[in-house]
Amino acid sequence: MNDTICAISTSQGVGAIAIIRVSGEDSIEITNKIFKGKDLTKVDTHTINYGHIVDNLGNTIDEVLVSIMRAPRTFTAEDTVEINTHGGIAATNKVLELLLNNGCRLAEPGEFTKRAFLNGRIDLLEAEAVMDMINAKTNVQREMAVNQISGKVSNLINELRDDMVQIISNINVNIDYPE
Repeated sequence: MNDTICAISTSQGVGAIAIIRVSGEDSIEITNKIFKGKDLTKVDTHTINYGHIVDNLGNTIDEVLVSIMRAPRTFTAEDTVEINTHGGIAATNKVLELLLNNGCRLAEPGEFTKRAFLNGRIDLLEAEAVMDMINAKTNVQREMAVNQISGKVSNLINELRDDMVQIISNINVNIDYPE
């Protein structure tokens, strides 16, 4: 998990906006190589920065907004960048190509969530809930996923486990010292 990954986070196709997410130790530096605007290595965390994505010849690819989020206060608990581009297929794919050519690796499906889990940011139930949220087709499914993502289900299970440990401890004490 020492490499830096990237992927298009929005649905493929034509739309007003597309988001490309980059996560890993070098995410800010790699994005900064193709960004013309503020020096992203020097901006504050959790900021949005206006500029342009340019290729290695200095040709403008797209006008973008770049969100910088520094570890550990991110979904993956790693440095994360989100590039908001115009939603055209050509522009989005070109930005992704530039990231790949500058040191990123294409993320596998679910790899951002996997990193969040492996970095201790979310537990297994919360990781599964992310997919439940993506696949939710009704408000009831959405509400259940929100409760699971927020940790309510995990907290309930932890409380029940603590209660059971206390009960088992009391039983063991009463067996060992029946008086």
